[in-house]
Amino acid sequence: MFLEMLKLALRAVRRNLLRSFLTVLGVIIGVSAVILMVTVANGTAEQVRTEIARLGTDVLFVRPGQRAPGAASEAAKGFTERDIAALRNQIPDLRAVAPQNIADATVVAGGNNRKTVVIGTSDAFLDAQDWTIESGSDFAGAEVAAGDTACILGATVKQTLFADDDPVGRNVRVGNISCAVIGTLGAKGEAGMGRDQDDIVLMPIATFQRRLGGDSYIESIVLAAKDGVSTQDLKAEVGDLLRERRNILPGRPDDFEVNDMTEITNAVSGTKSHLTGMLAAIAGVSLLVGGIGIMNIMLVSVTERTREIGLRLTVGALERQVLLQFIVEALVLSISGGVAGIVIGLGLAYAAVQYLSLPFVIDPWMIAGAFGFSALIGLIFGYFPARRAARLSPIDALRFE
Repeated sequence: MFLEMLKLALRAVRRNLLRSFLTVLGVIIGVSAVILMVTVANGTAEQVRTEIARLGTDVLFVRPGQRAPGAASEAAKGFTERDIAALRNQIPDLRAVAPQNIADATVVAGGNNRKTVVIGTSDAFLDAQDWTIESGSDFAGAEVAAGDTACILGATVKQTLFADDDPVGRNVRVGNISCAVIGTLGAKGEAGMGRDQDDIVLMPIATFQRRLGGDSYIESIVLAAKDGVSTQDLKAEVGDLLRERRNILPGRPDDFEVNDMTEITNAVSGTKSHLTGMLAAIAGVSLLVGGIGIMNIMLVSVTERTREIGLRLTVGALERQVLLQFIVEALVLSISGGVAGIVIGLGLAYAAVQYLSLPFVIDPWMIAGAFGFSALIGLIFGYFPARRAARLSPIDALRFE
């Protein structure tokens, strides 16, 4: 019997194909919007997780101030070389401690130039970031301490300024500073959202502070733990030492943050969950509008087929059979819209992640949820017209003009 009702429903849909399409357009838009937005959000989160994993799970980042609303001050003072020395000397579980100040600058060599990111740091930076030297050498401790105008070029900057020539031993201009190139970095490739990790120039922190930054503070610190050391335990040690050095009284909040990769990953996941929930709510409104459209068109269909319903009831059809027939028609409409929305949404999502250079991450639960929700829309909004059809009086229905 159900198969027969399904055939009748498909016949009714085919009979008014354009009207059926317009009816389920809201469902198609809602479902495809959910698939598109959630897939892009999943791809973004996956890209960030991959990038974080590439940075290393044993790395900590320390920065002044607190990002929590109302906590700490954005104006919290930066760190000093004495803080770096204290971390290096008093916490034996740290493998590398590197300062990090960042600024944008234009690098010029000959007739070529490139706007890039300049990082002021020390000879511990490459170890902390698991980076290698391709040619030349890393900073020597004396160069860092003296603030020599030396620099190391990332692979992209090197390629832009020198193509296939070896830049080691030659001079470049970083902003207004003339710098001797002492080395080039091995290539790391693109990071999240297409960011080029190799588009950087490294210089000694003292040079950066004196010639680019204009002050002696350190904006952030990169820490790397020794093998087998818990980053959670290390965070506590770093926090205690910095509280002591920054004279923070017991009970007072920190005016700095120590973050590890796990926390950053969790923060990304939390942001993604909030974003997904918001997008799903917006798409839910489209599905609701689609459901109202289905109910409206089913009421029209009941009116148009009143005599047919009366004839069926007269020859012995039961109310529940009429009820089931119209519910099946509503389900066919909404599920058709849901399936079309899934296919269109996946196609749009694939095009979007290709354009944004993100991984294509399909969530089976999202697809199952979109399919189930579209069916639920048909069931809910198809019930009222179906009940109205089932409760028609056979005599009145046959008299209907």
